[in-house]
Amino acid sequence: MAFSQELRSLIDTSSKLWAGEAEVVRTYWTSPVRTLETDLLWIRRQCSKEFNGSGIGEYKNMGVFMGPLTELKEIFGKIDTGEEDSVSRHYVLELIDTLKDEYEHFCLFSDVYDQIKPNNLPSINPHKLETWDEDVALTRLRHSHIAEHGQLGVRASRFTEGGYCTLFREGMRAADLGGQFAPSNKLIAAACKEIYEDEFGHMLEGIAGLGREGWSAEEFKLMEELVVSQLRHRVLMRNAEFSFPLSEERILAIFGGEIEPEPFDYIAAESHLALEAAE
Repeated sequence: MAFSQELRSLIDTSSKLWAGEAEVVRTYWTSPVRTLETDLLWIRRQCSKEFNGSGIGEYKNMGVFMGPLTELKEIFGKIDTGEEDSVSRHYVLELIDTLKDEYEHFCLFSDVYDQIKPNNLPSINPHKLETWDEDVALTRLRHSHIAEHGQLGVRASRFTEGGYCTLFREGMRAADLGGQFAPSNKLIAAACKEIYEDEFGHMLEGIAGLGREGWSAEEFKLMEELVVSQLRHRVLMRNAEFSFPLSEERILAIFGGEIEPEPFDYIAAESHLALEAAE
């Protein structure tokens, strides 16, 4: 498929904010703020997102785990009934795949946590995980966009979800870093590689799929406003998650465009969508 001018513009606008989120993570690996305690903190916080995260229009805003689980229970009796409210078996399979992927990501990060934590520290209890202020603000923003703009708000949120896989991409790249955190870096990189391979296709669909949905130029303009707002909140969320490796001045510079953009892989996106169309 060809990428429309509007979609390319949206990607170009987003690329510097994707790069900003990537810079947060990349800077953290060798930052003086990094300690074992901050590693354990960001992993707990990421597990919170993988287990309880909500913000992109999951069922009744119940989150990435309970949303699909609740929806599956409620639609079970409607699978391929042929009635007016019938639900496609393929949609159900997508929900099951989503639930499995998100829970597996929680398990991968929890396993890293267990391998680097002190012996006297308990394993992560997912029911006691806590979010943080900047993540709450991002979720609140997404929910407000969805409430105010409906499906357009949902699609803007899907576009920004994962921040173009920046955490997982930068996590994979940490494998070759030496120093005192080298063993932890290898564990983190292995988990991020597995998650990246799961998420890459979903991420491409969330971004590139916009091109075939028939949004008008005016709708794309509004979507760009929502996307920029959400991506800025993502940078703030990620910087807080990683104990603020970037200064406030650097964050403002990124928001002002003083950063090289994160290149978008158009070839991979087109190949992914072509394979989907052929199925």
